[in-house]
Amino acid sequence: MFTKLRNRFLIVNLLTISIMMLVAFAAIYIITYRNVQTDIDMDLRQVMESYEKSPGHNEMRMGAGLNDRGMGGGMSGDMDDSSPRGSGPLNRSGEAPMDRSVSFMLLADPDFGLVSYMSKFEMDEAFYQQALKEAAAEQRETGQFSLDGSRWIFNVRPIGNGYMLVFLDVTARKEILTNLIYTFSAVGVGMLFALYFASRYFANRAIAPVKEAFDKQKQFIADASHELKTPLAIINTNADVLLTNPEETISRQAKWLHYIKSETERMSKLTRDLLYLTEMDDAKTTVLFSRFDLSEAVESVLLTMEAVIFEKELVLNYDIEPELTAYGNPEQIKQVVMILLDNAVKYANPNGEITLLLKKTHNEVILAVTNTGEGIPPEHLPRIFDRFYRTDASRARKQGGYGLGLAIAKSIVEQHKGRIYAKSTLGQSTTFYVHLFQ
Repeated sequence: MFTKLRNRFLIVNLLTISIMMLVAFAAIYIITYRNVQTDIDMDLRQVMESYEKSPGHNEMRMGAGLNDRGMGGGMSGDMDDSSPRGSGPLNRSGEAPMDRSVSFMLLADPDFGLVSYMSKFEMDEAFYQQALKEAAAEQRETGQFSLDGSRWIFNVRPIGNGYMLVFLDVTARKEILTNLIYTFSAVGVGMLFALYFASRYFANRAIAPVKEAFDKQKQFIADASHELKTPLAIINTNADVLLTNPEETISRQAKWLHYIKSETERMSKLTRDLLYLTEMDDAKTTVLFSRFDLSEAVESVLLTMEAVIFEKELVLNYDIEPELTAYGNPEQIKQVVMILLDNAVKYANPNGEITLLLKKTHNEVILAVTNTGEGIPPEHLPRIFDRFYRTDASRARKQGGYGLGLAIAKSIVEQHKGRIYAKSTLGQSTTFYVHLFQ
């Protein structure tokens, strides 16, 4: 069940993050694409203006072999005087107007036949012919095409009885967009793998408290059922004995009735403790807190326990610092002290000692209850405050315990924003500490 819950959480998390990542990548790509396209359009306009203003605009060099077709300098009949035409040097170095761009300009007749060209770089006439053919095939004022592994953008402008075409190499900028897609793809895949393992880790951590609570609930139900099963079996057995001897008087069967009453009282105590724990969990805000004399409260509990301690032939040592106060519910704090003293009496060794200390340290009041005895193994210390948990179940049952006392004490202390814990030395002693803020 928890594996399915974890997987659902993982899928939802991955889908959410993947969608957010795709939206972010798409936004970055669209912005970058628009910026690149704007730069390309701006460069193309500048290149066109540069060619139009260049000194060689009206003295263009004729392509090799064009004069044989009668399309050389005698173009006056075909184009007006304002059209770029003729041959001649482009400055003495033959440099194109735009030094930072790879570009060239072509003049074409109405049928898109090559008339002349102007270029910064020496290229084959076949290249110009092919470029002109690609531009004519687009049948648009501006467009793009690939030629010899390069990406070109062009613009067509009518001039006189023909056309002027300007071509600009945009391979590098198009590669930026292509590389951006590849980068996003690689980063996206890598991020998905990283997110999968990270999400799985955090999903397991998020599910862990739920699983722990569920396991504790199952264990609680099993333990409660087990604790109720024994007294119910005893009651049922004694009731059967009474029913098999209906002629006997009550006085002669009083033993069986006392057994039934004893087990009923144990079940009643168990039920009260369970209800109390439930109230502590569900109605913590209903408890009234006030400032009270903690020293007096602890001493009053100690006085009520002196007779029990004496009866068990135990030595009692105590040191209570006077006039210590705490903020909370005095009856609940008395219950915590009673639970700890009762626990110390139950598990103290014969002729052992019980020590109670109450003192102030900084802004805390510390209560320590120690008993000599077998001690608690280290592996049990983290769980002794769990409900129904007992390190020695058989001994606890003989003493009438259910393993709920320390759980109740922990709930009360936590409700008072304090902390409770235990330290133990095997074969020597066990000490329970309660820290309360003043």
